Amino acid sequence: MRPEPDMDDARRVIAAALAEDVGAGDITSATVIPADLRFKGVMQARHAMVVAGLPVAAEAFRMVVPEARFTARVADGQNVAAGTVLAEIEGPARGLLTAERTALNLLQLLSGIATLTAQYAALIQGTGCTLLDTRKTIPGLRRLSKYATLCGGGRNHRMGLYDGVLIKDNHIAVCGGIGAAVRAAKAAGLPNVEAECDTLEQVAEAVEAGADIVLLDNMAPDRLRQAVAVVAGRCRTEASGGVTLDTIRAIAETGVDFVSVGRITQSAPAVDIGLDWS
Repeated sequence: MRPEPDMDDARRVIAAALAEDVGAGDITSATVIPADLRFKGVMQARHAMVVAGLPVAAEAFRMVVPEARFTARVADGQNVAAGTVLAEIEGPARGLLTAERTALNLLQLLSGIATLTAQYAALIQGTGCTLLDTRKTIPGLRRLSKYATLCGGGRNHRMGLYDGVLIKDNHIAVCGGIGAAVRAAKAAGLPNVEAECDTLEQVAEAVEAGADIVLLDNMAPDRLRQAVAVVAGRCRTEASGGVTLDTIRAIAETGVDFVSVGRITQSAPAVDIGLDWS
């Protein structure tokens, strides 16, 4: 089942993007484009990519030009080759040219996240390990970025501070220890309590206190194997910290259940998509 973007959230993002780009009006299009001229164009992939955000791009055009016709030729989550036509657009030229940059910015960003996610996910196939995203997202673009992760074959970690417990090093330092923090969260009846561990001693303490997941932070593969042995199946394990395309396979092969990668949403390069008159 394909994921679907949260379109209410998408409209919020698009409205903010249009407001900063258009301001009081698109003075170039209003000056040089005749009011009755129509535009027909194609969105085309300029290199191989995994597509994400076509419904968002369509909405960007329609928020400026309600009668715009946007016809997607591929689906979000699809891996396409260079030169693939992603969509066809037709409607009043002035409005479509006003919306063009916003639509492309979002489509290129989300497809970049999906493309990088797919690269990471492909490297751990067959290991039994699942790729997760993180909260390291561009502010204001959390939901769309995590949607793009799903399009690329990853899974979402918690959406925010409100829907998942992750006891991190500063929580541990303030409350007096990892065991105390885990026990407090469990006593409150919170589900899926996760604790970040820097040492094998912390792993053992977190598991004994009842953690449902331990996050193994910045551990080398040998240390990860030791941590998995300490856990001994009593809870789930997640590796995180400094994971790259070069290291993710070795990390996944240590037996951890999950590996989380911040860079897929924080710093994925935008893909190159063109919108050309046809």
